[in-house]
Amino acid sequence: MEPLIALAATTLIVYLAARLLKPSAVPWPVALRTGVAVMFVMTGTVHFVAKRDELIDMVPPALPAPAVLVTLTGILELAGAAALLFVPRLRVWAAGGLTLLLLAMFPANVYKATTADVSWDDSLIPRTIMQVVFIAAVVAVFSDERRAAVTA
Repeated sequence: MEPLIALAATTLIVYLAARLLKPSAVPWPVALRTGVAVMFVMTGTVHFVAKRDELIDMVPPALPAPAVLVTLTGILELAGAAALLFVPRLRVWAAGGLTLLLLAMFPANVYKATTADVSWDDSLIPRTIMQVVFIAAVVAVFSDERRAAVTA
């Protein structure tokens, strides 16, 4: 639930703060890109601290080297967030890669929701809804960055 709150709150705060400072300063796509990046900084960081063991346990048993996979996905999340924030030429690639990463990691969410004793917000339907929201946000960033690249 925390990543969803981070995405929504950051997006809204960036948009409203920019509108207060300069009414035409920051459009929704920029605010959303920032929200997505903050969300991935948060989730990527967790791959290395706090809930690392829980994430390793989420990896379906059919996949090899769960700790390596958690480390790799954490690095990819942090790299994608950095590219979204600081490397304009890589934003389209970062958004596309993060979309694929969310899709690739979804089976771990399903595995956890169906094999562990989880709270209501970790059960399958809420996790799926959140994943759809995350994917929609990243696809929106991808679409906007692609459109910007084509018109540039």
